Amino acid sequence: MNAKTGAQKTIVGVRDRLVNLSHKIHANPELRFEEAEASALLAESLADSGFAVETGVCDLSTAFIARAGSGPLHIAICAEYDALPGVGHACGHNMIAAMAVGAGIAAAQVADDVGLTISVIGTPAEEGGGGKIFMLERGGFKGIHAAMMIHPAPNESPTPNIIASSRLEARYTGKSAHAAAAPHVGINAADAMTIAQTAIALLRQQILPTDRIHGIITDGGDAPNIIPAHTAAQYSVRSQTADQLATLRPRVDRCFEAGAMATGATLELIEGIKYAQMKHDLEIATIYQQNAEALGRRFGARIGEVQEPGGSTDMGNISLAIPSIHPNISIDCAPAVNHQPEFAAHCITETADKAVIDGATAMAWTAIDLALNADTRRRLTASVSA
Repeated sequence: MNAKTGAQKTIVGVRDRLVNLSHKIHANPELRFEEAEASALLAESLADSGFAVETGVCDLSTAFIARAGSGPLHIAICAEYDALPGVGHACGHNMIAAMAVGAGIAAAQVADDVGLTISVIGTPAEEGGGGKIFMLERGGFKGIHAAMMIHPAPNESPTPNIIASSRLEARYTGKSAHAAAAPHVGINAADAMTIAQTAIALLRQQILPTDRIHGIITDGGDAPNIIPAHTAAQYSVRSQTADQLATLRPRVDRCFEAGAMATGATLELIEGIKYAQMKHDLEIATIYQQNAEALGRRFGARIGEVQEPGGSTDMGNISLAIPSIHPNISIDCAPAVNHQPEFAAHCITETADKAVIDGATAMAWTAIDLALNADTRRRLTASVSA
């Protein structure tokens, strides 16, 4: 029995466990940095399969690293498991987690035979918290030669267009007053926010087609008969690359500054997390696509094909430090798209369950191919993450 056949047989043997993991995490959505149950379920499942598991790593209570094998090529498989507020697992992180566990277990069964060390890295708070960034900075990816994960989506793609993003919080402080009897003695923080939003709307005429600016008001005042003394908003600003984002972001900041200047309110801009664009390793992506196609997956997009702008992820930051892939796997959910409740419902269908098994198998096979290809192995082991 060759290594890939053995890995597939292992996944067949744990199929029900993987599907149950996916469904359990889906049924109990936990927000970023609060994924205590999901993290424990994944860590326990890996420990039961012989992995050495360390929890609470990198000073993050819901992060973990599970390791097996002792080969010279060290591959990381990233698990995500946080949910979105209001819509639960509408980005399919329940599936990502189950796929990572399945791929890790399967690859671990043949790791020493093919020369692999496998780490399943539990990365919390992808949805705006930047868990992977903290783990990268704190040594969680030290010694890793390549990293991979798979994300559910409406369509199959080996190299989806994942763009750079920065988050910010804008807070205006004005002065409250009676809105009818003495509005002239107040400073309206809500007006400042309205001016900023209007300026951003006008700015959209003159930005790149691939740029994105979007946000929500988190504090709009207390009552309609009180001039608002405080307003706040959270925004995301996105560009195709970090360099383009560095050009766009100051223009957005000036829109918020305009609100303060026009009204006399004071402005506080609070920096949030910054996600880099995804740099897919094209050789690894090609190997992954070949393995996924061998399982019957069909790709609408090809390797490196220019696509519409997509979302952003902290896996982008990993990809700039370590050769990485982040393909999309279809769950046949159109017209539903990620971050819709309809998408969340699709993430526990039979089609989604099949994607979990196919994704786990394709990642395990890809790890094996990387270890067995001497040229690829030499390239990846030539540089190691700090």
